[in-house]
Amino acid sequence: MAKQGTGASTPSVDLIAQIRGVLPSLPKAEQRVATTILGDPAALATYTITDLAAAAHTSEATVIRFCRSIGLTGHRQLRLRAAEAVARRPTAPDPEVVGGDIPADADMPRIIATIGFHDARAVADTVEQLDADVCTKVVDALASAGRIDVFGVGASGFVAADFHQKLHRIGRTANVWTDVHAALTGAALLGPGDVAFGITHSGETTDIVDVLRLARERGVTAVALTNFPRSAVASVVDHVLTTAAGETTYRSGATASRIAQLTVIDCLFVGLAARGRDHTAGLLAATAGAVRGRRTPSR
Repeated sequence: MAKQGTGASTPSVDLIAQIRGVLPSLPKAEQRVATTILGDPAALATYTITDLAAAAHTSEATVIRFCRSIGLTGHRQLRLRAAEAVARRPTAPDPEVVGGDIPADADMPRIIATIGFHDARAVADTVEQLDADVCTKVVDALASAGRIDVFGVGASGFVAADFHQKLHRIGRTANVWTDVHAALTGAALLGPGDVAFGITHSGETTDIVDVLRLARERGVTAVALTNFPRSAVASVVDHVLTTAAGETTYRSGATASRIAQLTVIDCLFVGLAARGRDHTAGLLAATAGAVRGRRTPSR
């Protein structure tokens, strides 16, 4: 099973995005440590292990277990990685934007600034932690696939439809399924050499987990795009690609992750299209030409 992302720490991965991604999979006591760090990453530079344990209402032993859970040797390395993450993250135009909360009385400039800042950060964090080797393996599978089925429900269904449309435009045999019954029947007809690509922000959406499990049982190359690398979907696929989207008030997980998901989809699409550049260029030109006449004539 070739997967990206188990929570192990690497110097290239932003610690804040990494902690956010594994948070749901941690034990409750370790989640309190993670939440404390995410609430004020800059404060960690001044915390002793005793300070951090007290702030998280837990023990020093739990802090050590948390460090090991995310692939760090201990509190000292945690402080260093946090300092690096804080130093290289962009500064919000308004200090109140940083936390991501949008108060009920926020005016439109505040809403625009907050949404824009966090959407840009989600894309930047996603690109920074995206595993190029896993992306290459996924593109290899897509390039050789006899058929590609893309699955997503809710907001992830819109991203699935976007990916399907891109694949269709470069001549790939592809389907998109946003209803679980249709998805399961579609997966039942896949076989070795095909690709099943599921999109689920939480990684816990039963519809997508069940479909990908069925596909993989049939010898299909199964791929998941999720925000949480230790989620249920990771255990039933061959390749895991992760986004790194945070949250702001009024925005559900799937909606907030949509832009980050589309970023990953664009990376895969361009990587796939580049495999046969001249042929792909001709297909894109043909499909663009087919709808050009549907535009309003210039005045």
